[in-house]
Amino acid sequence: MSTTTYTVNGMTCQHCVGSVTKEVSKISGVTAVEVDLASGAVAVTTEGDSVVDFEAFRAAVDEAGFDLAPGQG
Repeated sequence: MSTTTYTVNGMTCQHCVGSVTKEVSKISGVTAVEVDLASGAVAVTTEGDSVVDFEAFRAAVDEAGFDLAPGQG
């Protein structure tokens, strides 16, 4: 199991958290998603030692209507 944490900008409520969680959970290999609304941190856990595909993560966040904080990836 491997966990990677990214920062997502623009989340302001639990609906935002739910949208990001739903989209990121669709990525192949993702087993858990934890979002900290206050900091914007999104921790993504994947199977085995693999890490979440960054471009897939970026696309999922975009689909949810949000942006990654600068300097990631």
